[in-house]
Amino acid sequence: MQPKRPTRRSAAVTLLEVNLVGNPPRPVLDDPGADPGIEAPAALAEADDGRGRDFSTFYAQHVGSLTAQIYALTGSWPEAQDAVQEGFARALARWSTVSGHADPVAWVRTVSHRVAISRWRRARTALAFGRTQRLQTTPGPSEDHVALVAGLKQLPQTQREALVLFYLADLSIETIANQLGVPPGTIKARLSRGRTVF
Repeated sequence: MQPKRPTRRSAAVTLLEVNLVGNPPRPVLDDPGADPGIEAPAALAEADDGRGRDFSTFYAQHVGSLTAQIYALTGSWPEAQDAVQEGFARALARWSTVSGHADPVAWVRTVSHRVAISRWRRARTALAFGRTQRLQTTPGPSEDHVALVAGLKQLPQTQREALVLFYLADLSIETIANQLGVPPGTIKARLSRGRTVF
């Protein structure tokens, strides 16, 4: 059986819409050898709702014009192709319902448009996140910092803890004693012994 070709009028509309957005006419399918006027291959599901609306025929008749329309909205031919393919895939998954709509093309167009917008929003969010995650350059540690860390490493943990809380956290001896659960005199002794290293 010879494949049907769309009428001259429907092919002209598709080509006109593609030319309006500044892209040369492209094949209906991604197959480089595909003829824009030939229906989708038999590999595409031959879904038929009993009303004479065959999915492969529907796809072949409208994929070019829908891709051109979404391209006009997105400005990216690959993005438009991906969004329209997703729209057709979702239509195929529920073809018995979609084919019953008064305008199935409008259904696929709406889904494709939403897919394109959703992808654009995700890309924008990822880009904004990427900008906030740039590596921040910080200066290297000073000699005093290196000496302080080296000195603290030589101390027992109890003395190191007392020195850090007293000098770096700026806590009082009473607060440190309460926090560590030891008498204030013990904290004073730990501070005194810890200072001998420095």
